[in-house]
Amino acid sequence: MGRPLSAAVAIALSALPPTAHAADEDLEITFNDHCRECHSFLKGDNRLGPSLYGVVGRKAGTEPGYGYTQSLKDSGVTWDEPTLDKWIADPGTVIPGNGMSPPYGGVADAEIRKRIIAFLKTLAPKTNGGP
Repeated sequence: MGRPLSAAVAIALSALPPTAHAADEDLEITFNDHCRECHSFLKGDNRLGPSLYGVVGRKAGTEPGYGYTQSLKDSGVTWDEPTLDKWIADPGTVIPGNGMSPPYGGVADAEIRKRIIAFLKTLAPKTNGGP
């Protein structure tokens, strides 16, 4: 009797929509495909590019321990969604002399940029007392 019930449960569960965890994994894959070569999403893990942990809402050129260009430090830019979208499409139009382009050529596909930004938003430090 256990097997038919197990099969029925498996079939029922397979009809459910993907979980938020699966959606986050899909967003992470998009990030990895386009950003991971130079950036980490772990706090304080600066590489060729700065860590992008907590980047949404942060002032440009302020990640501790990363050597930014003077133009990034002096830009006054705050990384909100519209600015990130423009930056990911073509960094040179947002902050000339940024040190990222070239070699980075940007992401032309608006849907991919949207997915990257959605992933970056999941990396934001919690302000409600959570981890």
